[in-house]
Amino acid sequence: MKKEMEMYPNKEVTILFILLRAGLWEKEPESLSLFPLSGESWENIYRMARRQTVTGLVYRGVCHLPDEMLPPEKLLVRWVAEINAIEQRNHRMNAVLAELYEMFRNDGLTPVLQKGQSAALFYEFPLLRECGDIDFYFPYKNEREFAIRIVKNRGIRVDWQPDDSVSYIWNSIEVEHHPRMLDLYNPFLHEDLNSLETLFGYHDVWLSPGCEITIPSPTLYVLLLNTHIMKHAIGRGIGLRQLCDMARACHRLHIAVTSSEIKNICCKAGIIGWNRLLHSFLVEHLGLPVTSLPYKDRPVSSRPLLERVLEGGNFGQYRMERTPGTQAVWQRKLYTAHSFLRNVSLSFGYAPKEAFWTFTNLLTGQVK
Repeated sequence: MKKEMEMYPNKEVTILFILLRAGLWEKEPESLSLFPLSGESWENIYRMARRQTVTGLVYRGVCHLPDEMLPPEKLLVRWVAEINAIEQRNHRMNAVLAELYEMFRNDGLTPVLQKGQSAALFYEFPLLRECGDIDFYFPYKNEREFAIRIVKNRGIRVDWQPDDSVSYIWNSIEVEHHPRMLDLYNPFLHEDLNSLETLFGYHDVWLSPGCEITIPSPTLYVLLLNTHIMKHAIGRGIGLRQLCDMARACHRLHIAVTSSEIKNICCKAGIIGWNRLLHSFLVEHLGLPVTSLPYKDRPVSSRPLLERVLEGGNFGQYRMERTPGTQAVWQRKLYTAHSFLRNVSLSFGYAPKEAFWTFTNLLTGQVK
C-alpha cells in the first residue's frame, strides 16, 4: 500500500483507483488498509467518480466492500439514485440507436458504430457504463452524403464540424457522423488505414433485444480506442471512462486481435512511444493483465498520462466547464489549441509524428 500512496497525490485518489479496479474487474479490493473513511472523504471520491464519468464502476467497487466500510447512508442513497439514472439513460440511448439503425437500413445503409454503446458490451454490467453521444462512421463518401440527406429529409438540423464530421440532435441525443474510422491525421497513412479496413472489416452484434449494430472488427476496435484516447490526451484532455473502455476491450478482444498489424501501423504512425505510455497506464492503474495487451510491450512510467487524466476528466469537460464562455465554437478551438500547446511535452514526447499532423490540422481548422 505504500507504493500505492506514492503513486497518487492523496489518499482519496488512491481509494478511487482501488474501487475503480474492483468494479472494473468485479473483484475484491486489493487493500482495505485505508478504510474506513470520513463522510467528507466519501463525498470527494463520489465527486471524482462523477467528474471522470466512472460513477457506475466505482459503485460496483463499493459493492465489494464489507458493510462496516461502506459510505454514509445519505450518500449511498444519492449514489444508487444516480446509478438508476445511468441505467435509464442507457436504455434510452439503446432505443434511439435501434431507431437510427432501422431508419438507415431501410434505405440500404449500414453505419458502423464507433465506441459508445458498443464499448459497453465489454463490461460485466453494460448498463452501468455512462453513455455520451452516438458516433457513426460510413465507410464510403456517397454513403455519408446519402445519410445526411436522410436525416435532413426528416426535418433535422445538421451542423458541419471543422474535421468534416456532421452532428445533429435526434430525440434529445447528440449524433455525429465521422469521415474516418481512426483518429490519425498523418496524410501518408491514409492508404494503409484503408487497407486495414478492407482487411479486417466489421461485424454485427446484438446490443439489446431487437437492436443489432455494426462495429469494427477486434483489431480495428482496439486501434480505434487507442487513437481516440491519444487524440484527446494531446488535445482537450481525457478521462478514466475512456481508458476503462480500452482496458475492457483489450481484455475481451486480445485473443482475436492481430498483434503484428497493430504494431505495424503504430510504427508507421510513430506512436509506439504513446502505446508504451498507454499500455503501462492500463496495467499499472487499471489492473489490466499484461497478457491482455495488444502486443508484448516494454513498461515505462505512466505518470504523464496519470497527471493528464487527473487534471481534467471526461475529455477535459471539467476543465472546460470552469472556463467561462467555452461553448462558442471559436472559444472551443482556442481552448483546444491552448491545451495542445500546454501539453506539448506529452504530445511530441510520445507521438511526435501524429502531434505534428494534429497541430497542422488544428491550425487549418480541421480538428474539433
